[in-house]
Amino acid sequence: MTKDGKGGANTLTGLNFENKVNFIDLLKGIEGYTIEKAALKAGSEVFFNGQIVARCFKKHDFYRFLEENGIDWKKILSKQLLPDDALLVMVRETLFIIEVKYQQVAGSVDEKLQTCDFKRKQYMRLVKPLNLLVEYVYVLSDWFKQAQYKDVLDYIESMGCHYKFNELPLSWLCLPDPKQQ
Repeated sequence: MTKDGKGGANTLTGLNFENKVNFIDLLKGIEGYTIEKAALKAGSEVFFNGQIVARCFKKHDFYRFLEENGIDWKKILSKQLLPDDALLVMVRETLFIIEVKYQQVAGSVDEKLQTCDFKRKQYMRLVKPLNLLVEYVYVLSDWFKQAQYKDVLDYIESMGCHYKFNELPLSWLCLPDPKQQ
């Protein structure tokens, strides 16, 4: 992956986030995947070859999902956390919180990376009644490969959270990979 979007166009086994942050549009661009607004439910349903494999929630849709499952977030948290994307992968019974941080200059996101443990634990509290696992992952631009980020990247891993650079492999999410079919 290189600056200005060159180098990642041929990535077919993952979601290439370089210069893009719309998770649903990235999935739609992969052979076999279709996305439909969930009928009478929050978020969108993710299908692979006609079979539902996940549900996706952006920001406030996640709280509508909790509400449809009888969870009153106000009784659990004092303030909402709004995920860039939350992906519920059925086969794993896992909620992936996906936060995209794409930067080319230093900024306030530096300190935001240090909040992953707190946020992961808050999401865990919210979905505990549903017996879901929670994985918290940052999708980072190459900017964060600089030596000055080594400590914070080590911290992210030590807290049981994850980071990937520029893409999110489908296999890591336990989603079907058309290249493996």
